[in-house]
Amino acid sequence: MNLLDVRDLRVSFGTPDGVVRAVRGLSFSVDRGRTLAVVGESGSGKSVATQTITGLTRGAEVSGSARFDGTELLGADPATLRRLRGARIGMIFQDPLSSLHPQYRIGWQIVEMIRAHQPQTSRQAARRRAADLLTLVGIPRAAERIDDYPHQFSGGMRQRVMIAMAMALDPDLLIADEPTTALDVTVQAQVLSVMRKLQQEFGTAIILITHDLGVVAELADEVIVMYAGSVMERAPRRDLFYRNHHPYTQGLLASLPSQTGRRLTPIPGSPPSLINPPRGCPFAARCPHVFDRCRAVAPPLVEVYGDTRHQSACWLGDGEAVAA
Repeated sequence: MNLLDVRDLRVSFGTPDGVVRAVRGLSFSVDRGRTLAVVGESGSGKSVATQTITGLTRGAEVSGSARFDGTELLGADPATLRRLRGARIGMIFQDPLSSLHPQYRIGWQIVEMIRAHQPQTSRQAARRRAADLLTLVGIPRAAERIDDYPHQFSGGMRQRVMIAMAMALDPDLLIADEPTTALDVTVQAQVLSVMRKLQQEFGTAIILITHDLGVVAELADEVIVMYAGSVMERAPRRDLFYRNHHPYTQGLLASLPSQTGRRLTPIPGSPPSLINPPRGCPFAARCPHVFDRCRAVAPPLVEVYGDTRHQSACWLGDGEAVAA
């Protein structure tokens, strides 16, 4: 049994303009010691999906199933979610400055999180654990800096603090939402190295939410490509880069900077409205290979290239898929 199994997750929000269908039929699984990357443009539903799983999308209309180690998360009571969040499911949010309380020292925040789930742990023991974690994630002079405030750290250091807090109780699952956003490449490499090291040490499963395919290449085992709330392609990391199938995946890869100096090839147009999603394939209006059937009927997510691990939601057959 996988650590986390999500099946047909659908999330909608009511707005004055209509119902936003943010996630439309998402299914995936992740096991211990593995990393699942969820990629796609902003607004594709990546963050909403994982926040819904952990009970952080209040007011949303939710359906489907999300079983974590045998426990159904969707519709779980607040006490169950509080017991799991932090202790067994750690989260690294996109903006560490807004996730850390500006008026409390970082050591105090980590200690309080540890004692909230392990009240039998003394403050002294929790503080030692916090200092050890800050050292583990590469904070220099951790024993001294534990009493600093969040604004006294750089962006990369604050992100490391968030990783330390998320890993404080050795969670079974770590959800990392854009963990390297706005970091320079050197700090980004250091943060990814810390996450990889922690995963190897504790066997943690990781869901990595990102729009940076360079980060995916560094860390992921399997990749889900989302667009307009739906899965366009699912594949092992290497297949996604070297034997991809969906035109949207190919468009994302073509927009990456290249060492050969070739010009970037952006995807023309904009994502569709999730209040009035298109009738057929959501990518049809931007796809260079679109034909009539694409606009009329949404393609199902099916196996491609004879590999059960590789699926694509596209009417192009295997032989018609365009090499990236």
